[in-house]
Amino acid sequence: MDLDLPETAIAVREGVAAVAAKYDHAYWSRCEEEHRFPREVFDDLGAGGWFGLCVPEEYGGGGQGLLELAVANETLCASGGVAGTFFYVTTPGFGAMTLTRHGTEEQKQRILPGLAEGTVQFCLALTEPDAGSNAIEIRTQARRDGDEFVIKGQKIWISNVENADWMIAVTRTIPAGETAGRGLSRTAGFTLFLVDVKEALADGTLSYTPIPKMGSNILQSSQVFLDDVRVPAANVIGEVDAGFGVLWDVLNPERILAAAGGIGTAEAALDIASRYAREREVFGRPIGANQAIQFPLAQIKAKTELGRLMTYRAAWLFDQGRPCGNEANVAKLTGAQVAWEAADQAFQTLGGMAYSKEYPIERIFRDARIGKNIPVSEQLVLAHIGTSMLGLPKSY
Repeated sequence: MDLDLPETAIAVREGVAAVAAKYDHAYWSRCEEEHRFPREVFDDLGAGGWFGLCVPEEYGGGGQGLLELAVANETLCASGGVAGTFFYVTTPGFGAMTLTRHGTEEQKQRILPGLAEGTVQFCLALTEPDAGSNAIEIRTQARRDGDEFVIKGQKIWISNVENADWMIAVTRTIPAGETAGRGLSRTAGFTLFLVDVKEALADGTLSYTPIPKMGSNILQSSQVFLDDVRVPAANVIGEVDAGFGVLWDVLNPERILAAAGGIGTAEAALDIASRYAREREVFGRPIGANQAIQFPLAQIKAKTELGRLMTYRAAWLFDQGRPCGNEANVAKLTGAQVAWEAADQAFQTLGGMAYSKEYPIERIFRDARIGKNIPVSEQLVLAHIGTSMLGLPKSY
């Protein structure tokens, strides 16, 4: 279904599709098997300027918005499944959008041109072992020391540390237990920092340990240890103690981009299943002629189109500077669910062959499952919808 997208978004879809067409499912499966970063795709996207979509033109970017970025991520995932989400994790989502909205002029001049060129990569360090979905309770502390801050703490499930030049580190400059005593809200006392990853690794104040996992192995997910990492005060993103608003401008785009990745992944799984159902004959007819095969795929296709509409709406609202939290959560919920349903039904459609690495469904099946848990769990999204959209009592 072709939506009435602006010309900029249509051009993005066509341009990214041209890059993605060079890399088939076998390529993505090899990267997964080898636990290898898709360097060839990254370099091609960088050369085409696709990582600079959201970077303002004065810093060498395309000056577009989250809608165009969502279309790019969806298109890439439609070619390779969830593996395509490396696109927004490495550069445009966490890096370009955050600095464009909240960075200082010096930060923008220093970092955005490299982001636009695809020569600079980012990661986000938010989640902690004892503060997963409950970000309010993070314990990583940043204390002031003259013109610097000293960061100490631990993060977990941080993607792309191994390639990142910069980390957005979410810290507490006022411990959670002290806000009430100061007459402050629970969301006060957060500060976000730009951490020079390579510098901190070199001096030993930053280290990481990869976490073995069942899928999405083109990017590592790691435990990260910050042991008195020194960061110049000039690297604060936004204002000291007032970083929670900045964080929401990181998390809402992340949910929208994850939703776009889910929609693209659903399309990838549906394409594989539909082709197999047209070609595979049993009892003298294609299995796709059987309603038991056809109807579940058709139902998922309908859900995919609805999810796409909500994802685009959420991205459009964000670009207009309007509230988009409800739409971002609905989009994320729908995108994750339909990606998993599509992968599961594609697995069933291929029968025993789905279990073979000859087909990419086994990879997409493994990758798609995590979307129901990250970047926020399905249960917390439902809790938000229940309280914010239905006016029900808070359940946690």
